[in-house]
Amino acid sequence: MVRVDRVCIIGAGSSGIASCQVLAARDINFDCFEKGSGVGGNWRYENDNGMSSAYASLHINTSRNLMAYASYPMPEHYPDYPHHAQIADYFDSYVDHFGLRERIEFNTEVVRVEPAREGWDVTVRGPGGSEETRSYGAVMVANGHHWDARWPEPSFPGQDSFAGEQIHSHDYKTADGYEDKDVLVVGMGNSAMDIAVETSRVSRMTWLSARRGAWIFPKYLKGKPVGELSGPLTSRLPLAFVRAMYGRLLRQAQGHPTDYGLPEPDHKLAEAHPTISAEILSRIGHGRVTPKPNIERIDGDTVDFVDGSSQRIDRIVWCTGYKIAFPFFDEGLISAPDNEIPLFRRVVSPEHPGLYFIGLLQPLGAIMPLAEAQSGWIADVLEGGVPLPERAEMERVIERERERMRKRYVASKRHTIQVDFYDYLRAVRRERKRRRGRLAALQAARSHELRVGTPV
Repeated sequence: MVRVDRVCIIGAGSSGIASCQVLAARDINFDCFEKGSGVGGNWRYENDNGMSSAYASLHINTSRNLMAYASYPMPEHYPDYPHHAQIADYFDSYVDHFGLRERIEFNTEVVRVEPAREGWDVTVRGPGGSEETRSYGAVMVANGHHWDARWPEPSFPGQDSFAGEQIHSHDYKTADGYEDKDVLVVGMGNSAMDIAVETSRVSRMTWLSARRGAWIFPKYLKGKPVGELSGPLTSRLPLAFVRAMYGRLLRQAQGHPTDYGLPEPDHKLAEAHPTISAEILSRIGHGRVTPKPNIERIDGDTVDFVDGSSQRIDRIVWCTGYKIAFPFFDEGLISAPDNEIPLFRRVVSPEHPGLYFIGLLQPLGAIMPLAEAQSGWIADVLEGGVPLPERAEMERVIERERERMRKRYVASKRHTIQVDFYDYLRAVRRERKRRRGRLAALQAARSHELRVGTPV
């Protein structure tokens, strides 16, 4: 393998800056392009790159210890679940600590990425609007996947005729304007829970509609952040045992979702990305959030539900997720229909050598340490120290992992990039170790051939 001379990193969000740190530590030349004027991506409230979905009250739902980079812990004075402003400060401190800020080209948008004879041509648009094309041996894509809003597909009958205001959760910032309104929040993910809770403090009533039920976890169980009940050792236990353990804890702590009028989950624990909320059940219990089933149709200012009930609604917030999008690629080259994109270990494009995706996953845990590990693996590859498998082998692994995820998780666009945090971290570490070992064996064999003149 030949060491790549220069790398392009797209985006300076939480994944992109992890790639910058790893490559800088390994003396691998890179250019990092960020559309906005600061780092942090989705975690920078009202980011001027236009891609942040953070709302003013947002706190992380994975604990500080699990979210931090291995190379740079979060400050000890941070709470277990920091506010988005603290996370943004942490990212600023991270890039300044490692001297990365001057290596990031801010206010510079990547508008086109194309394969070249050797590597990739990347066209960027700078602050003045002028465009420039540069050549790279490799591209690390870290543009995030929580910015291109996905509205209901297909739309509900009458949705376009809704007489009130409807927005996607991506554009929700505060509860201002929701005072004394009848609000409908659609979804059962983390954003839906947060927005339902927040609007319920000022609305006439907040209604929570869902197509399917969900298992809702509190932020604490047994006095610890819920994510910290699992670890590298417990993650090796049989899934059935872990499911039974969490099921017992949830029943003891808060009962069953149907006890609160929420829909019966159509899946077992750990078969869907967890929904975490410390307050939604109490807001339901206080009569400030009212659960509803899926929408049947919308008629003016009236929403009809599949159980035959109807409700006059002033505002709808669609918490219906995001599309995976790469606006700088030609769709015939790289796209993600139905949020599916075939990548080896969720990083490597078998079809396009030198193209890597960092942080394009949805873990049961935090993305940041995984993006850091992915970047370390790709740095090995770029240095020529760890070879990748042949394309056919990568495609076999992709299909095997895809089938395993299909069996594990409910069918949903939300679960196309799902991984288990510790399992995935071990897989990346094994990949680095196994490939490095194979390369060392091959190099030893070649050295022997040169010494004795015998074929390998």
